[in-house]
Amino acid sequence: MTHEITSASGVTHHWYSSLTRRHIHVLWGSFLGWMFDGYEQYAIVIALPSALQALLTPEQLHRPSLYFGVILCATLVGWGIGGLAGGILADYVGRKRMMMYSILVYAAFSGFSALSRDFTMLAAFRFITGLAIGSEWSTGVTLITETWPDEARAKGCGFLQSAIGAGMLIAVTFWYGLAHFNPLGNQNWRILFLLGALPAFVVLYLRRGLEESDRWIVAVAQEKLQALKNKATNTSAKGKRPFTLAAIWRNPESRRRLLLTSLLSLSTVIGWWAVSTLLPQFTNELATARHAGENWGNRAAMVYLIGAITAYCASGFMIDALGRRWFVALAYLGALVMTPLTYLWSGSLSVFLLVVLVNGFFTQGCCYAWMAIYVGEMFSSPVRATACSFVFNSPRFVAAAFTVGAGIMIELFGGTSHTAVILGCVYLVGVVIPWFLPETAREPLPL
Repeated sequence: MTHEITSASGVTHHWYSSLTRRHIHVLWGSFLGWMFDGYEQYAIVIALPSALQALLTPEQLHRPSLYFGVILCATLVGWGIGGLAGGILADYVGRKRMMMYSILVYAAFSGFSALSRDFTMLAAFRFITGLAIGSEWSTGVTLITETWPDEARAKGCGFLQSAIGAGMLIAVTFWYGLAHFNPLGNQNWRILFLLGALPAFVVLYLRRGLEESDRWIVAVAQEKLQALKNKATNTSAKGKRPFTLAAIWRNPESRRRLLLTSLLSLSTVIGWWAVSTLLPQFTNELATARHAGENWGNRAAMVYLIGAITAYCASGFMIDALGRRWFVALAYLGALVMTPLTYLWSGSLSVFLLVVLVNGFFTQGCCYAWMAIYVGEMFSSPVRATACSFVFNSPRFVAAAFTVGAGIMIELFGGTSHTAVILGCVYLVGVVIPWFLPETAREPLPL
């Protein structure tokens, strides 16, 4: 995938030719933050069953799926609130500073989660952890969008998005090792959460190796200058920057883009949290029915994440080759097909892992990658982090209900497979919506 670019003068060069040390620092710093976010997100999914066994009362243990959903719901609600607030703050205090704050908070409260004494304490810690996780993604994506050259921007954002898969894979690998060596028995989940405190050291790197976005600095300065001019000519004007979220909603076109991309994001989030998180449990059910032994759920999770990471790394190249709209539509079509194929599987477990690999490529990889690449290209620098954060995080308020609803549906429908297939129909939304959005491939980034 060399992706050579031919300039107007006829000179051909590689997409990475204009990258500098500063661009690599931005990618690496953002990558580390998002990688540990990925670790946090999947650590709660794979360790939560063990944590609930240790923390729930005997009466509560009769409905483990419900309490599993409640914890995920608390995480998602915190993620939504923190993401919206963090994105807006990043447009005011800067991308770098907001990223540092968010990493410190989620590292601290991930560590605190390991000390939980009961279900309520764990739910509270996961809520606060979610607050910080939500604000980190939009700052990293916005930094790369605003600092990388046009011909490399999509690739950089795709590489950044792969960090979440890498973090999740680390979480699964650690959990697999803990299950094998079993140092704390049924309390191994505490070690997994405690390791989530390590990202605090990333902040030391960010303080020294990361620079603020010049594009954001210039755009904000121009916006403030314009506000002062407005005040000079109009005594009723306040001479301050307009509130970023209000500015997006006031403009009809930006409002339309925000609503459509948020609906797209909602279908991804519902699909992942209410469908793909059921995969380890469903795989274990298949293995149990075939008397195939243990740890098949962990294996499936690792294969799923390898598929997702592959899609993330390839997404920048694919979206530049296909165009933004075609890439998004094909991503959701793939997810729509792979969900029933996965959860209605009746063949061998070995072939099933190949199905899981392709499932991960679409449902997590492609269906999340477009958010990192496409959204930032539709909005200007003074409001870009706000827009990215709104699209990425606001759907989690709705999706939070589905995490609880999925647990209830498993009880009603008598299993994970029917629940996953029904909820997987949400991917149909993503096949339709892209054709109502602008094509931004090969267009300059709005100032």
